[in-house]
Amino acid sequence: MTDVTTRTELTSDGWTEAYTRSVMDTFGPPQRILVRGEGAYVWDADGKRYLDLLAGIAVNALGHAHPTLTAAISAQLGTLGHVSNFFGTPTQITLAERLLQLAEAPDGSRVFFTNSGTEANEAAFKMVRRTGRPRVLALEGGFHGRTMGALALTAKAAYREPFEPLPGGVEHLPFGDTDALVEAFSPEAVAARGEVAGFVVEPIQGEAGVRELPAGYLALARRLTADAGALLVLDEVQTGIGRTGRWFAHQHPELGGGIVPDVVTLAKGLGGGFPVGAVVAYGESATLLGRGQHGTTFGGNPVAAAAALATLGVIERDRLLAHVVEVGETLRRAIEAGGNPLVAEVRGRGLLLAVRLDRPVAAEVARAALEAGFVVNAVAPDAIRLAPPLVLTTDQALDAARFFAGVTVPDPEH
Repeated sequence: MTDVTTRTELTSDGWTEAYTRSVMDTFGPPQRILVRGEGAYVWDADGKRYLDLLAGIAVNALGHAHPTLTAAISAQLGTLGHVSNFFGTPTQITLAERLLQLAEAPDGSRVFFTNSGTEANEAAFKMVRRTGRPRVLALEGGFHGRTMGALALTAKAAYREPFEPLPGGVEHLPFGDTDALVEAFSPEAVAARGEVAGFVVEPIQGEAGVRELPAGYLALARRLTADAGALLVLDEVQTGIGRTGRWFAHQHPELGGGIVPDVVTLAKGLGGGFPVGAVVAYGESATLLGRGQHGTTFGGNPVAAAAALATLGVIERDRLLAHVVEVGETLRRAIEAGGNPLVAEVRGRGLLLAVRLDRPVAAEVARAALEAGFVVNAVAPDAIRLAPPLVLTTDQALDAARFFAGVTVPDPEH
């Protein structure tokens, strides 16, 4: 096996050429070849430094190479790395207990561990199916993953159509439309299409351009699902683990209204960069998947659980929830105050933000950002997503705001 350390002479161009020869072309050519990171910064193979305002798409909660996280992973791997789910381990059990505590889940609640967000949503989809009812509701603009069940919940036609037929029974409702939500549970809808098994929804849609559900929507969804005996499943893969300034986005009173869901799915920031996901099942919903009805080889392995425990511990120890609120608000206000006519608004919560542009030039802005030393994401034609490490400093946030204040893109109409 070729040792990576013997290939240090390769430039970014050399690595990119090797990439195109060996890695399946599902993502297109890499924007840069990154070789190391520290805190909120990464460096490419040519030695250029970038402020990482994407954090591996809301994954690297503690930034790069955080000493507590790397020490926890190394120590656990040096003690016990993998045993399969025929056995339990202290880190797995402790992490499950910790997540139930943070979720404020009632007695009888349980956790199922996965390796990713799409796997967590697959498990949740199977839980919904176990109700025996035919209809599953989701929202237009939602993104829940790319495996077949999660893809059925995802609304975007470009993702779905190459792989149809997908698992059936899923209905996509207009985003934030309370009338459509009420209609889906109406006696007429039930008579025509059957009873609702569950409603799978993100409190804030990340892939649709960081769109937050209107106030009162989740409370209405909770009332309708409870009255109908259906499950309310919150996909907090992107919004959970402190990203918005609470452990879970639905815990913001103005967003969640104090609801208690039936299921919450997690991943991304949970492991601080190490792959781990989870399904938190509240109360009775924890009994929907019985022995032999679902499984995983790697889910909840000791190293992943140790990484998650370390990540949660640092967030709590360093009071990062309050930090996320403060720095997120600083970043938002500084970008808005920059006075760039290209910037129409900044929306989102905590450190999950989108800079909406006055025209569809997000790809050009993202390229300009990379050239200027900032990693961002053109999440929509007119929106730039920012999901930096939760350890982003105020000075780093102001550096990012200065970029947005000065960035220009030629207007083809002038």
